[in-house]
Amino acid sequence: MSEETVELVLDDVTDKMAKAVAHARHEFGTIRTGRAAPALVEKLPVDYYGQEVPLQQLAGFSVPEARQLLISPYDKGSMPAIEKAIQNSDLGLNPSNDGQVIRLSFPPLTAERRQQLVKVVKSMAEDGRVAIRNLRRAARHELEAFDKEGELTHDELARAEKRLDEITHREEAAINAALEVKEQELLED
Repeated sequence: MSEETVELVLDDVTDKMAKAVAHARHEFGTIRTGRAAPALVEKLPVDYYGQEVPLQQLAGFSVPEARQLLISPYDKGSMPAIEKAIQNSDLGLNPSNDGQVIRLSFPPLTAERRQQLVKVVKSMAEDGRVAIRNLRRAARHELEAFDKEGELTHDELARAEKRLDEITHREEAAINAALEVKEQELLED
């Protein structure tokens, strides 16, 4: 009984931590580098016939060059709404429309702006690490509650906490690795 309980708690916290890492990686993807990436605009809300719809449901994306993103709307009638959503976003991009596709050109980032974005990404990484630590704390409380109820021995609790710490360190390392990659991406020309 006790081994199964520990496994359930650890499996649950592992899944939640993996989701926290995935969320942090997704957040990193929303930070604009000098390169074009669909992740920057795919979640952008577009007012489509009175409904707020994510851009990814209205159009396909392609990256013909490193600094250019093409948005191909499935319905050509949605082009003005897509353009308006991009202009109203905080991306600072001006869309150009040729009647078939919307073209976004990404200007190179200044050194100062790169440093600001690195700070933003580091803050996002710290948020991810805090989320992981909070999950660890909740799992530890759960395990300690089983110990108090007599479902776990002190040795089993110690082993479970050791495994919990290993899982925590592994997931924090995943966030740190993703942060390092994003930092390099931001700092290269």
